Amino acid sequence: MFDDLPAVFVTYAADILGDTSRGLSGSQIVALTAAYAVDFGVDLPHPTYPFSKIGINKRTALFQNLMAFPPRKRYQVIRELCDTPTIHKQNKEEANRLKVKLYTQYGHLNEGVSSSDLSETLIEQTRHWLDPFPQSLELFNSALDKHEHGVFKRNVLDDLRLSLEKILHSILGNSKSLVNQVQSLGGFIKSRGGSAELANMFVKLVDYYSKYQNSYVKHDDAVIEEEIEFIFEITSSFMKHLARLNRRTTG
Repeated sequence: MFDDLPAVFVTYAADILGDTSRGLSGSQIVALTAAYAVDFGVDLPHPTYPFSKIGINKRTALFQNLMAFPPRKRYQVIRELCDTPTIHKQNKEEANRLKVKLYTQYGHLNEGVSSSDLSETLIEQTRHWLDPFPQSLELFNSALDKHEHGVFKRNVLDDLRLSLEKILHSILGNSKSLVNQVQSLGGFIKSRGGSAELANMFVKLVDYYSKYQNSYVKHDDAVIEEEIEFIFEITSSFMKHLARLNRRTTG
């Protein structure tokens, strides 16, 4: 495991974030990195714009400013610069690839949001019950990994929806979308000994869950960060209960 976030990676990041036509402007680079420098007590080589050194381009200035931060703070700054409105609008695809490389290769440097905010007991129980459903488990773990690193909020929701969808495919023996599974759920729950009241409540919850996903999973800007933890835990509860019911015999 790397113990640093090396210059070669920061060069790659600066080329994307400081791209001539699709990246941050020189003034944005200074304003944003200076704000982090104040927070973290760091002296920047380029604290003002226009840059004091004649002939320096904005990618080089961004690289040098980023290298002034210690590795863990450098990780945070790069990750959060990827989510600035300018980058999101002008160079989102490249920034997403940058974030993937950042958190897969250097995720140990992350000091941001982590799955510790979630119920660890619920998460581990859900993983246990998803073991017979490898596709669903893989998607669940993918959502957890993204949530741990505080990136791809929309993709976290999408992975959770697909994870629930996959377990329903296995249990109900079809390949329908989540929204088209709602009516089958009630019958499944009753057939496995669940009460009519629980079956009705479960159906209503999944129906609203499906509508929520349709509203937010396609629009990254619309995702309300404070709701992700709730969606994570309610999805876990759904799947854990379904997997447990599936172990019961019918009749």
